[in-house]
Amino acid sequence: MIKVKPAKTFFARFFGLMGKKKLSEGCGLLLAPCKSIHMLFMRFSIDAIYIDKNFVIKKIVPNLKIWIGISFCLSAWGVVEVNAGEAERLNLKVGEKLKIEFCDNFQADF
Repeated sequence: MIKVKPAKTFFARFFGLMGKKKLSEGCGLLLAPCKSIHMLFMRFSIDAIYIDKNFVIKKIVPNLKIWIGISFCLSAWGVVEVNAGEAERLNLKVGEKLKIEFCDNFQADF
């Protein structure tokens, strides 16, 4: 289970986690609609979990590096960004439904 904060506005999706120091374990940011992400201006590595509209995992990109990382999934509806290693810790697999809990608040160091 991942506690997910949806990025509800254009600017929230555009800036995402840029400039943030880290996320709390088990928390993530949902960017939707979104088929690609970059790691410019990021301060920590992430796992990108691409999902369809039913939250079925389409692709997992582990350990995207700050500044140089870029990824995409053309069949995705959105992406959940979590701390690097979180997808493995939760034993997530492509094809399974991502279990999430929506929340407007979670711990992120800014």
